[in-house]
Amino acid sequence: MTFKEVFEGIQSVTENVLFAPFDLLRFTDSWFFSNIVSWILMLIGFVAFLYWMGELKKYNDNDEENRSQTSHGYLGDVPAE
Repeated sequence: MTFKEVFEGIQSVTENVLFAPFDLLRFTDSWFFSNIVSWILMLIGFVAFLYWMGELKKYNDNDEENRSQTSHGYLGDVPAE
């Protein structure tokens, strides 16, 4: 088996299996249905962003993090605790 055959196999799986839903949506006349996958991915990304910002706010409100400018050794002297 050569590298060319491996890459052709990856191409075949990608085009014939993974992109099959996009081929079905390509021939619809509705703009919304044609782009539904993009809308779903944007919604998932937006929800993940809101969740992550909520977690960061929770840790920030608990004051659990050392936020001094010298919290890492490579930034200067490590503060004595």
